[in-house]
Amino acid sequence: MWLFLTSSMEILKFLAKGFEDVKPVIESLKSKGVTAIGAICFCWGEVKIPLAILGAEIDQMSPPALLKPFEAILAAKPGVDAFVKIFPGVSNGWTVRYNVEDEAAVKAVEEDQNDALEWFAKFVK
Repeated sequence: MWLFLTSSMEILKFLAKGFEDVKPVIESLKSKGVTAIGAICFCWGEVKIPLAILGAEIDQMSPPALLKPFEAILAAKPGVDAFVKIFPGVSNGWTVRYNVEDEAAVKAVEEDQNDALEWFAKFVK
């Protein structure tokens, strides 16, 4: 799945710090025998930046049922240029791990790359 956000440096710093902050908590829980961990994220603001979510139909971590609701949520945000696209018949990681002899796989990769390039050309200047 591709997730594109335009204010990339601040978002990457925020995500990296979040991952580092949570590592000791996860390790502590694992050392106590915890085998499943859940998390809830609360938004402290609104999405106000362009967003593209390009997902795979066959994906256990971010299945279409998880991604599709974002389409309606983002469509309801005036002034936010966003879209959600699910690629049929492909699995997680399809854009970098695919059979170059499989015409359908190649077509999905080319379409995904085109969508990504168009998004970057439009929003990352």
